[in-house]
Amino acid sequence: MYGQQQGYGQPAPPPQGDPNYLWGVFQRVDTNRSGDITAFELQAALKNGTWQPFNPETVRLMIGMFDKDNSGTINFQEFQSLWKYVTDWQNTFRGYDRDGSGSIDKNELKNALTSFGYRLSDRFYDILVKKFDRHGRGSVAFDDFIQCCVVIQTLTNSFQAYDTNRSGWIQIGYEQFLTLVFSLKS
Repeated sequence: MYGQQQGYGQPAPPPQGDPNYLWGVFQRVDTNRSGDITAFELQAALKNGTWQPFNPETVRLMIGMFDKDNSGTINFQEFQSLWKYVTDWQNTFRGYDRDGSGSIDKNELKNALTSFGYRLSDRFYDILVKKFDRHGRGSVAFDDFIQCCVVIQTLTNSFQAYDTNRSGWIQIGYEQFLTLVFSLKS
């Protein structure tokens, strides 16, 4: 997140026993001093390890996930949860970026999602890489990896609401499908 570029942009872990560390980070990110962080401020503070701006869609998803009071911004308490979330994703990403390239290729993505419990075809992994590779490199950057995983989990949860017998198959009408897709919180 905010701080000097280290691998994927995460600063060194806070010193143990320093309860003010996250508050200091929050204050640096809150550039307009409103007491809340906007999507713009969060995007400017996040780093994805490619020296490119963090994906604005991923930032929007994360604001939506952690904005518990529906203000469109995140306060300090919400920021603390978001910080942990991004740090956890960063550790996951590093674990699957086996070649240390700073991005996840198709095989690394397959290993990650398989370990999360997804069983998908190679053809589908080609689709995922194409969908979440904003830079046309054949791999997925850190911020796009978060977005990919959040979207897959959101879609899976929606699918499971209809798959009541857990067969892996659902039968829905076209309008039900559209309702399912357009009512997703992502």
